[in-house]
Amino acid sequence: MAGVVLAFDRPTKSEAATGKSGERELKICVDPLAKGIERRRGQRHSRADEFLALGFAPVLEWGRFLGHMGSFMIFKELRNLLAALALAVAPLAAAANDDAVLGAYDAYRAGDALKFARFAKRLDGHLLDPWIDYWRIAMRLEDTPTKEAHAFLEEHNNTYVAEVLRGDWLKVLGKRGDWSEFERQLVLYPRDDLEVRCYAWLMAAQRGEETTIAEADWMWLEPQELPDGCAKLVQLMLDDERVTVTDVWRRVRLLFARGQITAAKTALGYLEKVDSPDERMLAEAARQPKRVLERLPKSLERRPVSEVVVLALLRYARNEPDAAAKMLESRLASKLPEADVRYLWGRIAYEASREHHPDALKWFAHAGTRLDEEQLAWKVRAALRAGRWDVVRETIDLMPATTRHESAWTYWYGRALAAQGEETGSRAYFLRIAGQTDFYGLLAAEELGYVSTLPESIYVPTEAEVDAARQDPGLARALELIRLGMRNEGVREWLFGIRYFDDARLLAAAEFARRAEIWDRSIQAADRTVRSHNFALRYPLPYREVFTEYAKTYDLDEAWVLGLVRQESRFITDARSAAGAAGLMQVMPRTARFVAQKIGLRNYLRKGVTEVETNVTLGTGYLRLVLDQLGHPLLASAAYNAGPARARRWRDASRPLEGAIYTETIPFPETRDYVKKVMANSVFYAALIQKEVSPLKARLGTIAPRSGAEPAEDDLPE
Repeated sequence: MAGVVLAFDRPTKSEAATGKSGERELKICVDPLAKGIERRRGQRHSRADEFLALGFAPVLEWGRFLGHMGSFMIFKELRNLLAALALAVAPLAAAANDDAVLGAYDAYRAGDALKFARFAKRLDGHLLDPWIDYWRIAMRLEDTPTKEAHAFLEEHNNTYVAEVLRGDWLKVLGKRGDWSEFERQLVLYPRDDLEVRCYAWLMAAQRGEETTIAEADWMWLEPQELPDGCAKLVQLMLDDERVTVTDVWRRVRLLFARGQITAAKTALGYLEKVDSPDERMLAEAARQPKRVLERLPKSLERRPVSEVVVLALLRYARNEPDAAAKMLESRLASKLPEADVRYLWGRIAYEASREHHPDALKWFAHAGTRLDEEQLAWKVRAALRAGRWDVVRETIDLMPATTRHESAWTYWYGRALAAQGEETGSRAYFLRIAGQTDFYGLLAAEELGYVSTLPESIYVPTEAEVDAARQDPGLARALELIRLGMRNEGVREWLFGIRYFDDARLLAAAEFARRAEIWDRSIQAADRTVRSHNFALRYPLPYREVFTEYAKTYDLDEAWVLGLVRQESRFITDARSAAGAAGLMQVMPRTARFVAQKIGLRNYLRKGVTEVETNVTLGTGYLRLVLDQLGHPLLASAAYNAGPARARRWRDASRPLEGAIYTETIPFPETRDYVKKVMANSVFYAALIQKEVSPLKARLGTIAPRSGAEPAEDDLPE
């Protein structure tokens, strides 16, 4: 195969982007301050030094007096004591400031204005002043005079908190019906916020502009409970008789199919009593759909009755698509309108394809071509598993243009053309994405006969560029928020701060974050570059010696382990998920106990699971157990995220699957994206640390079919 240079990098003339191998391996990032933040601490030290200096004058006078008595040693001891006291005061002052910020934040979240004021008065001139001001005004925004809101927006212009407050303020103005001020603020608001957009439509309606519910599909087909502003817009349209019974049932079906039963009941409240379904029958359709379908009413002519039957079949298909298909074919197809039957076949086929049912394509054929984007995507996936390249091509052709041009469907369209003998056309499709460094960009390059190699040069930001990033107030605030444990706020501040950066500034910001050991922000900034790249920043190597040691201990590919950790935690040592996974390798408590017992890890304590070496020991130990059971890194990657039982179940029942097809047809979007990124990450890490060509397709391999000899239940925890 020929070689093609992709956007990789490696350290060449400068080690500034990577640090030395083994640096910081076992250091937990307790206080990862950037230099811009350290300067604030320096100022605190300076104030302490001023205190020390002020204390010297009387001591010196006393020293002269004692000197007449031959007691200079007493003065020396006092001087040393005061110097030590000054050194102790500085960190105490910093800790007091930290406590005040956290106290103010907690008071803001609790809505306690008096408590907030007590903490905030201790924080004049703090780096996080914009946030403190935001918390202060946000607690009473509904009662805030327009003049005060203007003052905040002007003082903190072009900051993240000003943008957030403007969004909040727009909702208050919409609620008040203050449309002149709303319009002035709306032109300055860059976000596409659902509720703000609804209030904008309400403003237009108040001025006599008429719209239909079809034009408001962006709101009406939102698969969740609508916010207040949108509920007001819907009510206005209802009052003007611009929402039909069919419109309401369309929304209800969407919500039922997504499992949003409460929101569906809200939508049903838009119907007149004569058009409303029986509440008991509706509740049964949501909770026990099979019972409704087995006890069908004698007549389905009344729309409220037939719609509840449709809803019951939607719910039934979510868990039992095969049984739902039989029910539709044998009992319902002749009793429902043809459009409803086609709609139901589309939903059944969608659910069946997500379970890799062999009849999914047949059921999609019954549905016709009026499929939504999700159904089209899963029809393609079902065709991939069945080897039906003609269906792959036909279905991608039906997708909206923006969807068709996504890298996944561009790649599979090229593959479909190649399978049908159209080599020139397939190469044209692969060339569209072959320069990209994501999962499908790498696969497309390999289809063209290229493998990724490292370029000779990388962009290493200069010290002046890094210092400019350090001086950026928004980036400094972001790292300070992260240091204080307010990671969500810090991440948003960071994203706002770098949103318009060019490649050089992005890489300088990445290096700034790397030096502060805020690895996730460093990766995120380096990931955004377009032309100038530094993959040593995109794919960092913190705690390298630990990963190297345990990859060898458990005979694991180190590049794969690093690729997995980069996706799991972005090297955040104290990362915790909502489910309870913790640390670099996001180890679940039950998994940690299981692995600790299996490998004989003595003195294991749950509270120590985020300690770097302990976490890597447990994570790599579990990865080895999963790999031994499943036999393939691709399956083990899926299992690490979704559990071994699911990873096994997603294989084909009777035939081997190409690794890329197995990956694309993983039912869970999160796991599908996770596996793609882990496997692509491993290619880059192999290039960086092993200096070897590592084709992605070879790593994906072929996935063997399920075996009847495998256990029904896992002995490994998920």
